[in-house]
Amino acid sequence: MRPVTARMLSGMAVIFAALTTFAIGDSAPSVSGEASLFRADAAVNGENVSPFDVGSRMLARVAAATTPAVVHIQSERRTRRGTIEETGSGVIMRSPKADGEFIVTNRHVILGAELSDIQVHLHDGRVITPVGKEEDAATDIAVLRLKSPGLTFADWADSDNVDIGHMVMAMGSPFGLSQSVTLGIISAKGRRALELGESREVINQDFLQTDAAINPGNSGGPLVDLHGRVVGINTAIASQGGGNEGIGFSIPSNLVRIIVEQLLEYGEVQRGYLGVRLDDSFDSAAATRLKLDRARGARVVQVYPNTPAEKAGIQVDDVILNFDGHDIEDEEHLIHRVSLTGINKSVRVIVHRNGRPVTLQVVLTQRPAANRRSEAPRPMPQRIPGGARIESSGLTLHRLDAPLAAQLGVKGQRDGLLVMQVPDRNRDNADSLQLYDVVLEAARQPVRSVSDWDAILESHEAVQGPLLLKVRRVVDGQPVTRLVLWTPPAAE
Repeated sequence: MRPVTARMLSGMAVIFAALTTFAIGDSAPSVSGEASLFRADAAVNGENVSPFDVGSRMLARVAAATTPAVVHIQSERRTRRGTIEETGSGVIMRSPKADGEFIVTNRHVILGAELSDIQVHLHDGRVITPVGKEEDAATDIAVLRLKSPGLTFADWADSDNVDIGHMVMAMGSPFGLSQSVTLGIISAKGRRALELGESREVINQDFLQTDAAINPGNSGGPLVDLHGRVVGINTAIASQGGGNEGIGFSIPSNLVRIIVEQLLEYGEVQRGYLGVRLDDSFDSAAATRLKLDRARGARVVQVYPNTPAEKAGIQVDDVILNFDGHDIEDEEHLIHRVSLTGINKSVRVIVHRNGRPVTLQVVLTQRPAANRRSEAPRPMPQRIPGGARIESSGLTLHRLDAPLAAQLGVKGQRDGLLVMQVPDRNRDNADSLQLYDVVLEAARQPVRSVSDWDAILESHEAVQGPLLLKVRRVVDGQPVTRLVLWTPPAAE
């Protein structure tokens, strides 16, 4: 068992030392700029190479040290309508609470899959199966327990020490291309109010935003700093086309560690519960009415009976400004802080009431499962990295991506499901589904994922007859859009 230990100077320090020396070394070079670069770097490391070479070599060393801990994951789950395949990434870690190594990944990568249907592809070419798994829907984190020799594991970084502008590397298997590495910076911190889901309810949101390229298949892979330590777990992208557009989101390592440690110790995450409903549209006008200088904190619109909030004296129209020493920015921030606070803990809460601050003490209890939605953050649609495929009654569909679109002759098309197999009865019927069709809509509803398709079919079960589909098809070398009919098995 070998840990990933990048015992080296920070790549960031080397890069900036080299570039700073270059910037101040020769204010008026008498020869070419390239020669100036060589002399400037010679003052840094005594070698006749450019500072960009120094930085490049350092990045290569970090990637080489960390890559053996990164894995490619393939899983299958069986549904009523067929088998759905998912692909993603993960990173091997260790903890005193675990007997041996384990993988940290996204829950949606292995959601619904039996252990025997999860394949982990290691850096050395081995393919192994986990011996156990724990999941947490509220953070989209999953832990896969391993029992295999000779594994390389990574170390955690302190994500609180990562600032906007710090350089990071995203690692994983975008589009199934394992051992891929991209470089970028931390673009923002504390991103919340993201709907991560085709059915996922992620209430713990405090994402790092990065411009390091994250694409379908990167889900669950690590975001690492230039010491080779894991600073986040890549989870989502904001994209109009389904691929990287420079806005990716990673769960910060400090949050991941809290969740992983509880999953390893208890098999679940114990979350604090306050017992209030919050205003998800608290604005400047409401703040002025409540004699608050600006819209900040979380406004209470309902206090549930027999809850910690009621017992502590929290009232409707209280604006919670501080919770357990943390200044609260908005309702999602409060939800995040409360759910990560231990149960039975006494917490100081400062509320704004009638124009003045009031301090209260609240003892949190365990969050009831039935009340999770009452404190869920408002949605903001995003696109999720990952791949899926469904097979049902002779029809095989696969979610479209950029490489497939280019091969099909519909370059630029990003949404839809590619028809990879059709029932025999359809093959000679131009008015029905054909091989290589891309399904764009079903029953005049957009189809962007396997889950969309499955939901539309389920809602169509009560309707007798064929399903109207809008498809993209290449005819005589030109992409055209057509309406076709397809009869689901249940309607035959």
